[in-house]
Amino acid sequence: MSMFCFQCQETMKNTGCTVNGMCGKKADTANLQDLLIYTLKGIAVVSEKAGTVEKGTGLFVAKSLFTTITNVNFDNDKIIELIKQAIQIREGIKNQYNITGELHDSAVWYSDDIDTFYKKAETIGVLSQENEDVRSLQGLLIYGLKGIAAYAEHAAVLGHEDESIYKFMIEALASTTKELSVDDMVAMVMKAGEMGVTTMALLDKANTSAYGNPEITEVNIGVRGNPGILISGHDLKDMEELLEQTKDTGIDVYTHGEMLPANYYPAFKKYDHFAGNYGNAWWKQKEEFEKFNGPVLLTTNCLVPPKDSYKERVFTTGNVAFPDVKHIPDREDNKTKDFSEIIELAKKCGAPEEIETGTIVGGFAHNQVLALADKVVEAVKSGAIKRFIVMAGCDGRHKERSYFTEVAEQLPKDTVILTAGCAKYRYNKLKLGDIGGIPRVLDAGQCNDSYSLVVIALKLKEVFGLEDINELPISFDIAWYEQKAVTVLLALLHLGVKGIRLGPTLPAFLSPNVVKVLVEKFDIKPTGDVKADIEAMMAGK
Repeated sequence: MSMFCFQCQETMKNTGCTVNGMCGKKADTANLQDLLIYTLKGIAVVSEKAGTVEKGTGLFVAKSLFTTITNVNFDNDKIIELIKQAIQIREGIKNQYNITGELHDSAVWYSDDIDTFYKKAETIGVLSQENEDVRSLQGLLIYGLKGIAAYAEHAAVLGHEDESIYKFMIEALASTTKELSVDDMVAMVMKAGEMGVTTMALLDKANTSAYGNPEITEVNIGVRGNPGILISGHDLKDMEELLEQTKDTGIDVYTHGEMLPANYYPAFKKYDHFAGNYGNAWWKQKEEFEKFNGPVLLTTNCLVPPKDSYKERVFTTGNVAFPDVKHIPDREDNKTKDFSEIIELAKKCGAPEEIETGTIVGGFAHNQVLALADKVVEAVKSGAIKRFIVMAGCDGRHKERSYFTEVAEQLPKDTVILTAGCAKYRYNKLKLGDIGGIPRVLDAGQCNDSYSLVVIALKLKEVFGLEDINELPISFDIAWYEQKAVTVLLALLHLGVKGIRLGPTLPAFLSPNVVKVLVEKFDIKPTGDVKADIEAMMAGK
């Protein structure tokens, strides 16, 4: 096979992509991403030998891991450049700390020849680990690390870093080069869950310190008559700088996909040209970008290979890259990014085509929900709210994901859905009503804002005087697609949450034995029949 990748939910036949990725990633790109991760393991090995992790090294590892997440980087040249940088960093650590002797191959292999890169890349993929259970646990750890890396990098952009996160990344990557016992590997995976909570808390602090606590907000989903710029992804710093640079230009700015929650932050509401949200989850972008008519800025993951008909209007920045798509360079010397080329193009484009009208409500992060705590607690005590259903996570193309829409439609009227991530697009435009003024869908924000759902659950546990989070009237019905969702899952497991339903399929990288462990220890189960799942969740099962 020319490649093997099974890190996302849409992997071929829920087994593995072996020719091209379902995401649009080519085989050589997939292999180079494997080589980048392999070289990062080498950095981890020598850093562990050195007994220290420099902050710059930790951030480089985070940014590089982020680059390998599904739908982020499709550009071989940029991945090769990262591999070269990784080798330089690794060799620099070895020289600085005089590290010699026998080392894992990831810390030794060396080349500056591109052809050698491609040949090496074909030999070190996930299948090079022959033991299925070891491969499964290492995969679970590395995919969890990728989500941690993404959240850590977002926080760093806003000036918030935690060296313990970088140290854990090094420890975890280095562990995959060793022969550990199953118990030790499971312990490392659980530590990733703990670090996932730490990292999401750091990012929450970074976002709210910079932009305020999200507020309950009605978001326009229609269009205005002005030319527009559509911004997608997750990076709020890019959002801020784009809004500032488009003031008084006659151009409106719209969010798309996971950037929708930017509408909830107080700091962005002062911009009159911030027009609302356009479209839906990431996988519909080919149709929606076509109809938007103006330029589109991709700030993080969730890029679908663009069609030629609108490719010239697409811009990437940060870790996102695609061949022959214009890339906005990173900030230098604390300056802002320069979005002038996007702005000038927008002035020449027509207004967006209207694809829907109305508003949707969001902004129910932990600060806002806790402000309503008395109202929520009283609704639970009176029986007005019988159960909370956490339906956070990712959206995707599979028709089986209609399951989540049907669950939302068929849940009893005395239930409230807690959500975060683009999974919400399966039901956030349904007219589900409210319970005593509390909307039946409470959107906390982006996938990283799943942390807010954890804070809310822990606060409810405290208010009701419960010993165990699983005693709360809360069920978890989670949709997953990529590696940040794996981080959220591990975080929930670390917090002791049991009985999680996961769908539309269980991850392909979980071996039968690892699934058995997760079922026995945490009662993880696949999503099933809508009616049966609802009945079970309402019964606390």
